[in-house]
Amino acid sequence: MEVQGKVKLIGETQTFGSNGFRKRELVVTTEEQYPQHILVEFVQDKTDLLNNYQVGQSVKVNINLRGREWVNPQGETKYFNSIQGWRIEAVQPAGAPGEMPPVPPADAFEPATNVKEEDHDDLPF
Repeated sequence: MEVQGKVKLIGETQTFGSNGFRKRELVVTTEEQYPQHILVEFVQDKTDLLNNYQVGQSVKVNINLRGREWVNPQGETKYFNSIQGWRIEAVQPAGAPGEMPPVPPADAFEPATNVKEEDHDDLPF
């Protein structure tokens, strides 16, 4: 699965516990009629993937949905979901200058100068 939009926030890397578990959060705002602010977690070595991105940049993030079950001390079962990112890449916004076709050289549009006056009526049909 993937999420595409603009980077709204890139959090700092957080480290938890004695085992050194690392997590970093990214918020992507989708570009649709009703924009959504999607929180994506990057964990362990994937936290470094966010180093080359900044707020406002258009990105595409590959994600996995994760779910887990937890039983509280009262015996009630609760369920939690998370969105985990595993890849991110920059996306050129639609209509960006980098996507425009190349402009032909100006001399490609100059009129021909070697046309003979008597050839103006010489069509093959």
